[in-house]
Amino acid sequence: QLQLVESGGGLVQPGGSLRLSCAASGPTLDYYATGWFRQAPGKEREGVSCISSSGGRTYYADSVKGRFTISRDRVKNTVFLQMNSLKPEDTAVYYCAAVSLNEAMCVAGEYDYWGQGTQVTVSS
Repeated sequence: QLQLVESGGGLVQPGGSLRLSCAASGPTLDYYATGWFRQAPGKEREGVSCISSSGGRTYYADSVKGRFTISRDRVKNTVFLQMNSLKPEDTAVYYCAAVSLNEAMCVAGEYDYWGQGTQVTVSS
């Protein structure tokens, strides 16, 4: 059974950076499309960035293009989300998710495995 554990969230000032990590245990992520999602209070969970099982295809929400970068480390079986130029509107709980497909739409309903989430707060 695939298990995902996020880390790296915290409080950062506007313009700052954070790197989120999603460590997977159990099966290798080589056979899973993975993604980062976020949910702010009172809002639906939205796809931030997703990556195919091969790592060859990536998706970014328009709101984070040019600021966020998704990547994978096969040896560590970990997915990262580098977040730069953070804005207050990026404040949310960030979740890592995976699905046993080569590729999937970056939509929460497409993913079967979820981490517990990590809080990101951007505030001065």
